[in-house]
Amino acid sequence: MRWALVKVCLAVTTMVVVAFAIPLGLVIKEMARDRAFSNAEREAAAVAPALSITTDRDQLERVVASAGSDSGMAVHIPAGAAEKALDIGVRRAAAADIATVRKLGRASTTEVPGGSTLLQPVALSSGQIAVVEVYVPESEVSNGVATAWAVLAGVGIALVVGSVAVADRLGVRMVQPAQRLVESAHELGEGKLGARVPEEGPTELRLAAVAFNSMADQVVQLLANERELAADLSHRLRTPLTVLRLNAASLGDGPAAEQTRAAVAQLEREVDTIIRTAREAKPQTAAAGPGAGCDAAEVVRERMGFWSALAEDEGRKWRVAGTERPVRIPVARAELAVALDALLGNVFRHTPEGTAFAVDVHNGEDAVIVLVSDAGSGIRDPEAAMARGRGSGSAGSTGLGLDIVRRLAESTGGDVRIGSSVLGGTEVRIWIQLDGREPERRGHRVRRRRTGRLVSTFNRPRSHP
Repeated sequence: MRWALVKVCLAVTTMVVVAFAIPLGLVIKEMARDRAFSNAEREAAAVAPALSITTDRDQLERVVASAGSDSGMAVHIPAGAAEKALDIGVRRAAAADIATVRKLGRASTTEVPGGSTLLQPVALSSGQIAVVEVYVPESEVSNGVATAWAVLAGVGIALVVGSVAVADRLGVRMVQPAQRLVESAHELGEGKLGARVPEEGPTELRLAAVAFNSMADQVVQLLANERELAADLSHRLRTPLTVLRLNAASLGDGPAAEQTRAAVAQLEREVDTIIRTAREAKPQTAAAGPGAGCDAAEVVRERMGFWSALAEDEGRKWRVAGTERPVRIPVARAELAVALDALLGNVFRHTPEGTAFAVDVHNGEDAVIVLVSDAGSGIRDPEAAMARGRGSGSAGSTGLGLDIVRRLAESTGGDVRIGSSVLGGTEVRIWIQLDGREPERRGHRVRRRRTGRLVSTFNRPRSHP
């Protein structure tokens, strides 16, 4: 906006200066020419009284000399008025031009080398016409024109520069509030909820600042209400969780009882995490700092150990690959566990009993890929499944599980994709970036380590009936 205003002002001022300077320059040039020929006419008029009295050469030479222009003035007297034709001074005009002026009886100008001449007819006592020739050099015709044009150019440039400076100041006054509005909008988008815009500047921008500040206040209030609501709803789960924990304690010993108690304990921890996160207004999938993270292979083994009991009850075959060695990723252990539980829970909820599934971990130089595959019927609309809050449309689907996985991957610079697995069902690929760069979009292949070879999907898996 600032430069656009400066350009418009520059163009308008330049056109105005040109529109006035060019005609004014031409007028100045014409005035200088008129001044020079007016002086020549006065000089010719000074000789006319003497010509009307006498045609004596000596007397006329003294008159021409007294006029101060003896070198630029000539007098041409025809032969009838004297014994013979008399020419006093240096003749520069052509004889034909002199004869024409004598015949017509009116003054005329003609171009000669180095300037122009004024031919002024004068009536003699004998009734004949003499011609007074006054030489006007080109330097006299253009005297002062260059200086006047230079002054006009300087004034024009000063006007243009001044208008540009004024336009620039006005542009700054208009642009600065807009820039502050843009910066505050970026800050608010980055999560800096205290960003506000000073309500100053032009009326329109001042109203925009007022509207932005009002919107920011409403956003802060809405987020605060949402956090309180999430904390309150999570807190309401404590009572049924307490009942579940007491009932689980009375189940006695056995694998099923231990797994039930472990599930209740984990559920209590998740509820506590949700309450703390809502109260502190911190995202659950924030990127881990330097040195933080977890061993993805260990987390996969742990969660598969938890889900294996349910898989055995439902007659599902399952596979695990790529967990033989530690795989460090910049994701908190609890977050990865929640993401895996969401994906594995989807397998158990949305596929028939007896459907096989698998989890693979691929460790590359700059990324780690976790694949969760099943042999079910697949997902008809992967894009809709990835949309938060929409889910697959089946009973028990809230659409939040895949969103949790997506946010976890994007917190590292990675992404999540849904495709078809080699088992014939759905394959969810979690790309976890190790160096914070954007993932490769042309394929899903991970680079090999120099110290080892990657295991492809379902290659050498550990399977269980």
